[in-house]
Amino acid sequence: MGEPHRIGIVGAGWISGAYLETLRDHPAVTIAAVADLDPARAAAVADGLPGCRALPFADLLADDSIATILNLTVPAAHAEIAAAAIKSGKQVYGEKPLTSDMTTARTLLDEAADRGVTIGCAPDTVLGTGVQTARAAVDAGAIGRPLSAVAVMATPGHERWHHQPDFYYLPGGGPLLDMGPYYLTALIHLLGPIVAVTGAASRQRTTRVVGSGPRAGERIPVEVDTHVTGVLHHAGGALSTITTSFDAVRTTAAPIEVHGETGTIEVPDPNHFTGDVRLFELGATDWRTLEPSAGYAGSSRGIGLLDMLTSEAPRASGALALHVLDAMTSLLRSAAEGRRIDLTTTVERPTALPLIPSARWRG
Repeated sequence: MGEPHRIGIVGAGWISGAYLETLRDHPAVTIAAVADLDPARAAAVADGLPGCRALPFADLLADDSIATILNLTVPAAHAEIAAAAIKSGKQVYGEKPLTSDMTTARTLLDEAADRGVTIGCAPDTVLGTGVQTARAAVDAGAIGRPLSAVAVMATPGHERWHHQPDFYYLPGGGPLLDMGPYYLTALIHLLGPIVAVTGAASRQRTTRVVGSGPRAGERIPVEVDTHVTGVLHHAGGALSTITTSFDAVRTTAAPIEVHGETGTIEVPDPNHFTGDVRLFELGATDWRTLEPSAGYAGSSRGIGLLDMLTSEAPRASGALALHVLDAMTSLLRSAAEGRRIDLTTTVERPTALPLIPSARWRG
């Protein structure tokens, strides 16, 4: 193994802790600097990392020894931070979504291609043993020819637990752009790219109440649809239905089910790396839990960045994130216009993973 790859983190919020669990001691990377709008928060993260500095964003960009930016800012800042990093000749791996609109996202990918730098984007949860074991079973013919899938994400809204939930209910937020990337990315791994969508959406409350923290009881505006559902037409002929909602108290629905001619696969929550994969075969009397057979075992957030740095064809790629964004924005446009919309992008189905033990990928 050569010299560790030097990365700079932009955004020191709560999600950064999950990434640090994976990256802080990994021999392939060195976290060289951290930047945040709150200098004290950046300093608190940097103080726990040997040799790491808390820097203003401009100084972090100016450091030529830093090759990659890990962009953990809020969604509204994703495009600005990524564009600045690309302009500085650095590659970028960011939190989802890639951006909030297709025009900006296309521009980012074009500029990255022109400068010869790579863009990667979450979610990387789909690279864990949960989704990858389900994919391996589907690919092996466990359910015969895949015909359809159902994906459901239903919660009462993040304002119940998040102390600063405003951005979830402003343009660029909502249940689809917030949680949809997990489900759509998993469906693309399982069934391949999407060619068209038909959507419907609603927004039945104009305000929400912050449920915890110092702002508890404060009303915040709702400017986006909070229940989005639709049909995804996959290139291989399968149809998926997806529901993402901030308007549901509870559901008994599986996060994802894939139905084939000879069986059904139950896929665990794609917002997590692990979980039981269950198979019900035609003629059986009960579900059967499958042993993990694929994916990065014991992985957590940041595995997509490591995959990007070590793979010839990164699985959490900018191209995949662009296709997911195309599907999401097209679903919202379909809901607004009341018609089926053909997507303008496609993507190669990411390369399948074998089962990679934790000790192996952790180096």
